[in-house]
Amino acid sequence: MRRGGTWIQRWRVPLGFLCAALFIFLAQPRPLYLEVGGAISVLGLATRAWASGHIRKNDALATSGPYAYSRNPLYLGSFLLGLGFTIGSGWWPLGIVFAALFLGIYFPVMRVESATLAEIFGTAYHRYASEVPLFFPRFTRFRNEAFQSTKFDSGLYMRYREYRATLGLLVAWAILAFKAYYLK
Repeated sequence: MRRGGTWIQRWRVPLGFLCAALFIFLAQPRPLYLEVGGAISVLGLATRAWASGHIRKNDALATSGPYAYSRNPLYLGSFLLGLGFTIGSGWWPLGIVFAALFLGIYFPVMRVESATLAEIFGTAYHRYASEVPLFFPRFTRFRNEAFQSTKFDSGLYMRYREYRATLGLLVAWAILAFKAYYLK
């Protein structure tokens, strides 16, 4: 992989902010949609937080915590955040836009990152990948004595600045709630 990653890897976060602004502008939120979408978004936020405390990017193969169920729990969390936000927007055409953007951005990124991890970790990654799905989690935890299990490290959560996802969700949800309750 080229230094700095593919263009889609570099631009996925700015594209996400651009799409969030568009979604907020087009949103037609209603209280019920906000409640259901909020619950899903909080689940996504929790998944991202849990995952961030188990990953040591390119230094060690993450196989514990949520990585024992999915090879990409950070992206699964992002998916749940986006899905909840889309539901909260209250306008179903945004669901089509969200699905297209997620499939077009994150699945190619997951494939590139999978190839990179295979280069870095070789056989260990191939063994792990053969048992743990790329995205949708399995119901049983990956267990293999050859892999080190680690505990959640809150320092990693801070190092990767995962708290920004919480702040972003709070701002977005405040705007959607304002639109739902005050701009009827």
